[in-house]
Amino acid sequence: MSEENEIPNAASSDMVTIPPSHIMDDDKFDSQEAAGTPRDNSGTSATTCIDKEKQTHQVIISSSDHDNGNHVEMELDMGAASQAVGETSVPTPPFESSVRRGARPKRQPVWHKDYTVQINTMKINTFPVAPSSQSVESGNPYPLSHYVKYNCFSVHHRAFIAAISATKEPNTFREAVTDPKWRAAMQHEIDALERTGTWIIQDLPPGKKPIYCKWVYKIKYKSDGSIDRYKARLVVCGNRQIQGIDYDETFAPVAKMVTVRTILAIAASRGWETHQMDVDNAFLHGDLQEEVYMHLPPGYSSTKSGQVCKLLRSLYGLRQAPRCWFSKLTNALLSYGFSQSHADYSLFTLHRGDHLLCILVYVDDLLITGTSPEMISMFKSYLARTFPVKDLGFMKYFLGLEVARSPRGIFLCQRKYVLDILAETGLTGAKPADFPMPQNHGLQSDAGPFFSDPERYRRLVGKLIYLTLTRPDINYSVHILSQFMQEPRQAHWDAVIRVLRYLKGHPGQGIVYRRDSPLEILGYCDSDWASCPKTRRSVTGYFVTLGGSPISWRTKKQATVSRSSAEAEYRSMATLTCELLWLRSLFSSLRIKLPPLKLFCDNKAALHIASNPVFHERTKHIELDCHFIRDHVKS
Repeated sequence: MSEENEIPNAASSDMVTIPPSHIMDDDKFDSQEAAGTPRDNSGTSATTCIDKEKQTHQVIISSSDHDNGNHVEMELDMGAASQAVGETSVPTPPFESSVRRGARPKRQPVWHKDYTVQINTMKINTFPVAPSSQSVESGNPYPLSHYVKYNCFSVHHRAFIAAISATKEPNTFREAVTDPKWRAAMQHEIDALERTGTWIIQDLPPGKKPIYCKWVYKIKYKSDGSIDRYKARLVVCGNRQIQGIDYDETFAPVAKMVTVRTILAIAASRGWETHQMDVDNAFLHGDLQEEVYMHLPPGYSSTKSGQVCKLLRSLYGLRQAPRCWFSKLTNALLSYGFSQSHADYSLFTLHRGDHLLCILVYVDDLLITGTSPEMISMFKSYLARTFPVKDLGFMKYFLGLEVARSPRGIFLCQRKYVLDILAETGLTGAKPADFPMPQNHGLQSDAGPFFSDPERYRRLVGKLIYLTLTRPDINYSVHILSQFMQEPRQAHWDAVIRVLRYLKGHPGQGIVYRRDSPLEILGYCDSDWASCPKTRRSVTGYFVTLGGSPISWRTKKQATVSRSSAEAEYRSMATLTCELLWLRSLFSSLRIKLPPLKLFCDNKAALHIASNPVFHERTKHIELDCHFIRDHVKS
């Protein structure tokens, strides 16, 4: 992609280009294995505000319209775009009074080494840390560099980490338009949309209401950590669409994260290669059936007022766009010979003799793995002939998950994601916490003053929910915090800050899937009986491992009130049984045989109910769960 400031010739397109701005542990995970645990805390965060003289620069460029002779032109207010906005960071909680502790060093249990990659006793590496990860205050007693460790990574993976940490993506059009790279990316997107005939420019028909659109920016990386391209994506504000008028059917499946972790665990155990591909402008390949009108993209205008874009193809953000694209991709995969899994409709498998090829689809991102590198190469060639694709090579960064590979296994973490959250909240210098939430937290929905910014609370808890994809250690804490989304209190916000301080101590912690580990599934379940003070409902928790590493976990409040701890435990067993049966179905679609699934529960009464046909007054009301579990215990 060109990064020059020149404006390409747009005389033959309906849209015009954006003009250049005049403003300026001992056990190393060799090869490509993984972990970095950052901890960094500063008591206060510095606030930076840069004021620049406002400058207004207006450019009008017109081009001819082949269809109707209309003209489109672009107007930009560069003064608004050049104004830097100061970011106000959240002050950290005051430090507790120091308490004298024993000088005996703390060590983690030996059995933690299989799951905790970053050990506090590891020697701190001098590998440079990205500026966004640096402490904002000199002399900070808890600098982030003491908690971010890179010595477990190979040299190539360190370069990859440095690359993705050193770049920042703009959040708004005003931020992006001042950078020539992002202006070129936006123009490239407009050119692609016009080449595929995504829209036509016309007057808005009477009775029709156009919907708005916005720009979304993303940096795409190659497997070696270098920047592949600056991607600017034009998305429609689909929340303005009206059902029955603008769309009908919208559902399209995406890969379940349990499936992603399971496939990676199998690939690590059997030494399969893992590749990643990205489809360019995927939604543009779907055919749009409904009549939808859209405002012109930000930064562009028409020479004739009142004109809009009539969409001919599906566009990102449209509610029906994912369904249109997934239908198109599914037909292409089925015609190649793939079978669609009934356990997860985004998983496609191809069996040829003793070889297996697996494709996991998450919108336009494809995870490819299998027993034969030749089959993978042949499929890549077929996909490149069918759609415009980007071959991203070996899997390194998938849906925000950092993937490090070595001959000894695969490591998953969300290190950069954690550091970005800490930087956003101003907690890169905060004192780390030893645990995410006290056992008796005492959080209630109606106690204490309301938090002043509920939207910020919801946004941050939502990010923590996504972080649980590789961090089961915060799953219960996030489960508690997500119950107060509607009207968060100050105490709830303080609890969120504590979770972030805990993450500060171990930002690079993740999951290791080891090579040659046995494909044996073990499930553990438990319940917290009548733990909700308002409803007295119990909480179900389960944890599933494959080859000794976690692939599935959950914490959820039960739908009904349990009258005894045995009943609560039994309902947890029923929930875990459903998950284990689903996993068995997933392995069946891969044609991988499993040994008998094992379920562990620590309640004798629940185990007796599951093993023996005991029905009396205490078990009548859970008869369905009893029959369900017993049938599968016998089988």
